[in-house]
Amino acid sequence: MMKSFLRLMGVGLLGLSLQAAADVELKDNHPTTYNVSSGDTLWDISNAFLKNPWLWPELWFVNPQIDNPHLIYPGDVLKLIYVDGRPYLNVEPGPRTIKFKPGDTIKLTPHARITPIDTVIPAIPLEHIQSFLVNNRVLDKDELNLAPYILAGDEDHILMGVGSYMYARGDWEENQKAYGVYRRGPTYLDPETNEMLGFAALDLGIVRFESKENDIARFKVQSSNEDIRVGDRLLPTEERKVNSTFYPKAPSADIDGEIIHVFSGVKNVSLYDVVVINRGIREGVEIGDVLAVFAQGEVVKDRVTKEMIKLPDHRRGMLMVFRTFEKTSYGLVLKASAPLAIADRVSNPS
Repeated sequence: MMKSFLRLMGVGLLGLSLQAAADVELKDNHPTTYNVSSGDTLWDISNAFLKNPWLWPELWFVNPQIDNPHLIYPGDVLKLIYVDGRPYLNVEPGPRTIKFKPGDTIKLTPHARITPIDTVIPAIPLEHIQSFLVNNRVLDKDELNLAPYILAGDEDHILMGVGSYMYARGDWEENQKAYGVYRRGPTYLDPETNEMLGFAALDLGIVRFESKENDIARFKVQSSNEDIRVGDRLLPTEERKVNSTFYPKAPSADIDGEIIHVFSGVKNVSLYDVVVINRGIREGVEIGDVLAVFAQGEVVKDRVTKEMIKLPDHRRGMLMVFRTFEKTSYGLVLKASAPLAIADRVSNPS
C-alpha cells in the first residue's frame, strides 16, 4: 500500500518545479500533523508549516485518488511526509457529512452526490471579504454612464428604502429580475501615470423587477444599505458564488504597485482591512496572489554631504488578492507589523 502511494506521489509531483520545491522551508516549530477545524483558513494552515506561507502550492500534494483534491474540510487530518527529502502535506479525509434540519425531505436519485462545498476551508476569512466578492465593483465610466437610471419614486419620492416602488429608464435585459443599485464612488487614479483606472461603484441595495412599458420599468426595493435616490444607476446582479476555493500563492508575474484606496475610511490600514491596489488582470495579477507591503522610505538630508537621500523602503506587511479587475485588484491585509497606509508599495514577496 505504501509503495503504491509513493508511486502516486511521484506521478503527482512530475509537474512540480524542482527549484520551487527546493525553496520550501518549514518553520522550526512546525507540526507533523494538523487536525483541520471549522474556522481554519488555508493561510492559517500554511503559516503553521511554512516560513513563506505563499509557497502553499509547493507543499500541498494533490492526491489523484481523492475527489476535488484541492479542497480541505473540517475533520480532515493533514500529515507531513517526505519524498526524496522534500516535505509535502498529505490529507487523510475526515467524514463528509451534512446536517439537515428536522422535517427536511431528502430525495435520493441514482448518480446524485451531495458535496458540502459550504464547509470547504477558505483561503482567508470570508466574513471580511464576502460583500466585496458579491456586491462591490470597479467600473469604467462607460459602464455606469450607459446603465439604466432611477427616474422617479412612487408619488414623486426622491429617496427610497425597502418596500418602496420606483421607476427606472434604460435598456433592459430579458429575463433579468434582480438589479443592483449603485452610485458613483471614488475615482481610482494611478499615482505614477495619472491614468484613470476606474471608479468604485457603491452598492446601495437590490431592486426587483415588477413590470415595464417601453424603456421605463417599475421596481420594488428589496434591500438597501442606505437611501436610494433619483439618478442612481442599476446593474444586473452578478450571479456569482463566493469563491472560497482559491489558495495562497506567489504571483506568476512580477508585480510592482501601490495601495491606492482603503475601504475602512481610515488613514492607517490594519489587519483584515480591504484595500485597492493599482495593478490588475492587465498586469498579470491573479486571485490568491500574496504580495508584500513596503513602507515608502523617507527622504532625509545627509548632514555630511548636504544631499537629499531617499531611505530604502522597508517591509511591514502582507496582503492576499481575492478579486481582480482589469486595472485594479482588491486585497485583504493578512499581516501588519505596523500600520500600513495609502501609497505603500506592493510587490512579490520574494
